[in-house]
Amino acid sequence: MARSPLILAASATTALPGTAFTSARALTENAGGRFDAALARTDDGRQVVVRMPATDDSAHDLAAESRALHALTAGVRALLPFAVPEVLGESGSGAQRVLITEHIHGYRIDPAHLPKGPGYAPAIGGALAAVHALPVSIVRTDGLPVRSPEQIRDDVKRLLDRADATGRVSDDLMLRWRRALEVDDLWRFESAVVLGGATSASIVLADDDDAIPHVVGILDWAGLSVGDPAIDLRWLASAPLAADDVHDGYASAGDRSPDPLLRERARLYAELEFARWLVHGHDAGEADVVADAVALLDALADGVRGDHIVPDTRSDIDDAMALVESVPPVAAPGVVDTSMQTDAYDPEALSLYLSAERDRAAAAEALADALDERKNPDAETGAIHVDQLPEPDSVDPDATAPVDLDGWTAPATQGPALSGDTDGTSLWARPQTAESSHEPSTPEPAIRDHGDASLPIFRDGDHARDGDVDDEEDAARASRAALKRWGVSGDSA
Repeated sequence: MARSPLILAASATTALPGTAFTSARALTENAGGRFDAALARTDDGRQVVVRMPATDDSAHDLAAESRALHALTAGVRALLPFAVPEVLGESGSGAQRVLITEHIHGYRIDPAHLPKGPGYAPAIGGALAAVHALPVSIVRTDGLPVRSPEQIRDDVKRLLDRADATGRVSDDLMLRWRRALEVDDLWRFESAVVLGGATSASIVLADDDDAIPHVVGILDWAGLSVGDPAIDLRWLASAPLAADDVHDGYASAGDRSPDPLLRERARLYAELEFARWLVHGHDAGEADVVADAVALLDALADGVRGDHIVPDTRSDIDDAMALVESVPPVAAPGVVDTSMQTDAYDPEALSLYLSAERDRAAAAEALADALDERKNPDAETGAIHVDQLPEPDSVDPDATAPVDLDGWTAPATQGPALSGDTDGTSLWARPQTAESSHEPSTPEPAIRDHGDASLPIFRDGDHARDGDVDDEEDAARASRAALKRWGVSGDSA
């Protein structure tokens, strides 16, 4: 039998010695009948809330509430943009515990009646984000529960096993839940300080002078712990119209890393409440609770048939877009310094490269001078050097002709082009003349590369004569091989 407000006020005198109560009335807190509560007024004009547990089970919840409120010190409360009930007095234990807290003035909205749009829903989402932003050390210091994502996943698995053991859950639902349990991405989240079961009815609102609602306080701190932030959003399954706006307010007010699967886990937790209710009724032997849970589960199975908590069509692009939308805009950058600022720039390596380029150019110039000296008149006298003339008896008419490098006569004053070759400047270009526009009368053999540029290369019909190779022809062949090698090197640079 529920305690009357007068009995609660009388019990409160033991928790607040010397305090007289002038009035008391029943207070409904949407607590599901777990507590007997009254709103009482003291002789000094204060309004306080007096609560006592209605059952032995709720006694544990009231003790947890007291412990959590004591953990929220003045410094912690200063981090929140709303009020938290302060413990004014406490006495007794178990089912006789009396807890007195200050009263926060305002109104609350049941989830089923929470409207969509700006106002209520975004304000509630922002208040929950403020709780989740609290330092986790608050909970650790006071020895309150701390659960990692791995532990939370294991808790869900054990619940599924217990629900499945009752034999009252449909195969479709079990497959849906176990499938979500196996999605690794679903369980990659950052643990945070959570209320552990708050709803919109736990949040006290008030309207400002412009009739705009804002959060003035949060009740129900019994589940204070470190866990999954999605647990505080599971109630949105009962507020489908306002769910998007609550999530938007939560995302815009939070400063935590974006959680792309927050909604999916919140949906899973909401569905698992039915399984938890079933397990409770089964373990307690309460047939009416089991029947109620089975009816809820059957209705759920019909509503989600063919659906998955984490859609198969979800892709990495979807995750990326969700994260981009959650990141606040960044101000336009100022002037950007585009100068070279990297340790990869090595002046010594650059000097070696330039030195190699100069050596290559010098070698090319030396080769051009050698060709000029061998094949052209003396630059000053115009005479032919005597030591370059062949013996009279060994003169080969073809040997005295200009050296043909693949059908093209190398100019005496031009060395090999190392880079930026064009048809007009490259040593390897073949000018289109009347003679070169036709195929030669004798076939051009392919050049055979033996891996040594000094080896002689013969055309068809050529014969090597021991000790009787013309110096001019020998120089031309060596020059041709050297130019060939430089040309390949230039193409690969």
